[in-house]
Amino acid sequence: MPAFDFSIEKLQTYRGSSPCPDDIDQFWDRNITEMKALDFQVELIPSKFQFPNAEAFELYFTGVDGARVHAKYLRPKNISKPIPSVIEFHGYGYHSGEWSEKLSWVNSGFAIASMDCRGQGGNSQDTSAVLGNTLKGHIIRGIDSGPDALLFKKIFLDTAQLANILMSLDEVDETRLAAIGGSQGGALALACAALEPKIKLCAPHYPFLSDYQRVWDMDLDQNAYEELRNYFRYHDPLHERKEQVFNTLGYIDIQNITKRIKAKTFMACGLMDQICPPSSQHAAYNKITAEKDIVYYPDFAHERLPGWADRVHQFILSNINP
Repeated sequence: MPAFDFSIEKLQTYRGSSPCPDDIDQFWDRNITEMKALDFQVELIPSKFQFPNAEAFELYFTGVDGARVHAKYLRPKNISKPIPSVIEFHGYGYHSGEWSEKLSWVNSGFAIASMDCRGQGGNSQDTSAVLGNTLKGHIIRGIDSGPDALLFKKIFLDTAQLANILMSLDEVDETRLAAIGGSQGGALALACAALEPKIKLCAPHYPFLSDYQRVWDMDLDQNAYEELRNYFRYHDPLHERKEQVFNTLGYIDIQNITKRIKAKTFMACGLMDQICPPSSQHAAYNKITAEKDIVYYPDFAHERLPGWADRVHQFILSNINP
């Protein structure tokens, strides 16, 4: 079996290399409480794209720091009782995708919301005003201003806020929500399930934003993690603040919050992934205490995983009756 990382046996017991801040639970509990106290100011604006069996909306809400966050929202027509919903998250730098891509979920009797991450390829605002570097780097955005200024702290909260909005809609059954996504989207699906315990199912593949120290130690701080290397080159060339930096990143390291997940979780990992190495993914997966399962693609890297979308669909349909 091809491999460049740990053996499968070691992957299955690996618990991560990055530090976990001592106050991680208090940090997220406080931020969730503050987020839930916001005036969400939800808007549902009919999209110019409509379909014979679906209603499509531009969904906007006000998140932390006053940012207007956008998601595509679709639901079946002629809903007679509350229905399940899927929350979808996209890859790093991308956007919420095409409207028509969501119709398989509508055809299966689900509502679906697909969120645009702040400051990336979609229509969500980034209102951050931070010290330090912002070049090519959402992971390190705000790091010099402390953990509360981290952009991904706000994006993680956006995922939970969107889940709360869906649960408040008359047509959505709040007990039947699933979170899905790949790469950054996989990390955000896990973050959403960690920060909103009512999420019933979670189906990430090759999640990003996990175990930064391991990525650094493997010399894979390039491609999606390149901003880590650039940060040290530009701002700490002697690595005098390395411990402080990785401790601050610990607040937005998904491996430090997946212990909070209550959702049944189904994950996919390509064993040749050198963008989000398998060990970094397992640092998050192995700390999930809820029911879980993982599928390995031995010959695949950070790329399309054949059959995975169908597996996710079946996983959700078999655990949530539409």
